[in-house]
Amino acid sequence: MASTLRVLPGFARTRPVLWGSPASWSSSSMTLAEQAWQLFECAVGAVMPGPMIRRVLTVDTETGQMKVRDRNFQLHHNVYLAGFGKAVLGMAAVAEELLSDHLVQGVISVPKGIQAAMESAGLNLEMRVGRCQERKVPPVWDPMVPLFREMLLMPHSHIQVFEGAKNNLPDRDSLQAAVAIQDMAEGLSADDLLLVLISGGGSALLPAPIPPVTLEEKHLLTKMLAVRGATIQELNTIRKALSHLKGGGLARAAYPAQVVSLILSDVVGDPLDVIASGPTVASDHNVQDCLHILTRYDLRGTLPRSVKTVLSRADSDPRGPPCCGHVLNTIIGSNSVALAEAQRRAEALGYQALILSTVVQGEVGCLARFYGLLAQVAILHLSSRVGTTKKEEEELQKLAEELQLTDLKLGDVLKTLEEAKGPVCLLAGGEPVVKVQGLGKGGRNQELALRVGVEMSGCIGSNWEALFLSGGTDGQDGPTEAAGAWVTPGLSTEAESEGLDVATFLANSDSNTFFQRLQGGIHLLNTGLTGTNVMDVHLMLLRPC
Repeated sequence: MASTLRVLPGFARTRPVLWGSPASWSSSSMTLAEQAWQLFECAVGAVMPGPMIRRVLTVDTETGQMKVRDRNFQLHHNVYLAGFGKAVLGMAAVAEELLSDHLVQGVISVPKGIQAAMESAGLNLEMRVGRCQERKVPPVWDPMVPLFREMLLMPHSHIQVFEGAKNNLPDRDSLQAAVAIQDMAEGLSADDLLLVLISGGGSALLPAPIPPVTLEEKHLLTKMLAVRGATIQELNTIRKALSHLKGGGLARAAYPAQVVSLILSDVVGDPLDVIASGPTVASDHNVQDCLHILTRYDLRGTLPRSVKTVLSRADSDPRGPPCCGHVLNTIIGSNSVALAEAQRRAEALGYQALILSTVVQGEVGCLARFYGLLAQVAILHLSSRVGTTKKEEEELQKLAEELQLTDLKLGDVLKTLEEAKGPVCLLAGGEPVVKVQGLGKGGRNQELALRVGVEMSGCIGSNWEALFLSGGTDGQDGPTEAAGAWVTPGLSTEAESEGLDVATFLANSDSNTFFQRLQGGIHLLNTGLTGTNVMDVHLMLLRPC
């Protein structure tokens, strides 16, 4: 059942407070783990939805002029709002405040658990910072504190909120939200404007399967593709072909109304047609593309009859492909924004900080080998032992090519490392994939961290400290409560001392269980839902002992 989030007592509507306090940071007084946590929170804080919306959207309520970057729209109490995604509650709250009484109606679909998390966190508003000496835990924060002030809808809000898609999986609640959004869009006229807010997780929060395909059948097919290692682009190609609203379907439903979409990207390269499966972008994929993907993952022979029926008639849809000439799509934030802020903060801590890549994809095993080898080569360069790295550098280049890190300039990175005079921070972002095996519990960030920890064992014995962190900016890594994890070269030794066999956990895709058991779980990034989503942040810190 739909519900509107209540305004909790005691909260004034003001701008959010970013996590951490740069003025209090001291490179000499913080552990490597504490610094990594601080950098991760700064990366996430840079892409909070409220500031992103305010940066591109302004409204003069007296004249009714709405400006989206360099485009102007005349408002006259004719704005409708639709939203879906992990960051949409904060986006909608700020948009509602800016639009004032020009907003007539809104429907948004947000992840299950946001309201409960807000109410729970409202019982204790103090940020939990400082060290926990007995367990040496890095600083942690109440995950909802920085979100309250701009995630709260106005009193007597015109926006209806649906919660659904627990663990990022489409369900009946998110289907109900999609139906409500579709009904609202189909009722608009040429005099109306539909403001669409989109962020990561939008696909699962806007399911509208084309009959006779059922929600369960579409979910099962998506899950089968995911566990076989399908990319987000491949998953969304299939989703669009089986959906009423994806692939430009929402734009078609709203026609002839003007549509303005503000999009927080969670996809490598920020392709508009892929983010949340492009509900306001005409799809350029056809049935043959879908069949090629299904063949690649050996699923054509097991397709339900309903899926075959929809695919067989897709290219002959009498309505033709969606027309999106009445749509303005605008990217308001992305992974590169998060990495840039982490880079600035790392430099403030005394690090020489480099952004390696913002297009990290590929399988986590290969990526872990790349990061582990990079750590070893970097330490050799920093130790002025360049001559011993030629073979390793050649392997690094091959791995970079295999991972298609098109924006990585490895030669420049290695030269910078050779010339560096102090600690170094290496940053990257994207969304790798995991080929799930076994029945364990984990996520791509935790598995990547675990594998990198094993690969970095070759760094033991050097005069440099090393740490690798991988975290999802949405605060949720797979079907777990952790955002990710951090590791050091001593991981394997620590695990062995506690009777934990890393290989067994990896073989069962059980990284979350491993990190829960290792040293009482202190390696896990337990942030809670962050209210934003721009893929993952990877960071490597190297500091002389």
